[in-house]
Amino acid sequence: MKKIVFATNNLNKLKEVREALPNLDIVSLSQIQCFDELPEEQDSLQGNAQQKAEYVFNRFGVPCFADDTGLLINALGGDPGVYSARYAGLECDSEKNMDLVLKNMTNQEERSALFKTVICYFNGNGPRFFEGEVEGEILKERTGDDGFGYDPIFRPIGYDLSFAQMSMETKNEISHRGRAVKKLVGFLQSM
Repeated sequence: MKKIVFATNNLNKLKEVREALPNLDIVSLSQIQCFDELPEEQDSLQGNAQQKAEYVFNRFGVPCFADDTGLLINALGGDPGVYSARYAGLECDSEKNMDLVLKNMTNQEERSALFKTVICYFNGNGPRFFEGEVEGEILKERTGDDGFGYDPIFRPIGYDLSFAQMSMETKNEISHRGRAVKKLVGFLQSM
């Protein structure tokens, strides 16, 4: 089985992707002994995903895919966007990020939002990109105990549950990351 690195140490993300790619040996950064802080210096999700994937491939010589995800909230002019993971500061604390979004959304009636993931696969033959999006709304308070990141305050259109209330299987079917991963899977299976 071919080893492919997912440029993350986020166990929640890793679990989601491994469930979507059960026939591939998906390993984390720590499993290849990469303990570097990956660069995210670009001003777009695509740029950050590519920068991380190329960094890992160039340093460790293993095919790699990296993602960058943004929550784009219309009432906040598209924020937090590319800065979603560090919206409340560099410590990347999900609770503080949600607190700041909820504070900034106080008294906002327009609550529509878009979750977007861009995955970059890099194996030395140029980058390949796969995108997934899901539209929804920002809730007025946290709802649900599962999931991670902004999941407790995001409800996708057509559902009565936040991402944090859904089973992993349901979330993977409809989520931004799940949709991007499906495109990645199709590409990897065609190789």
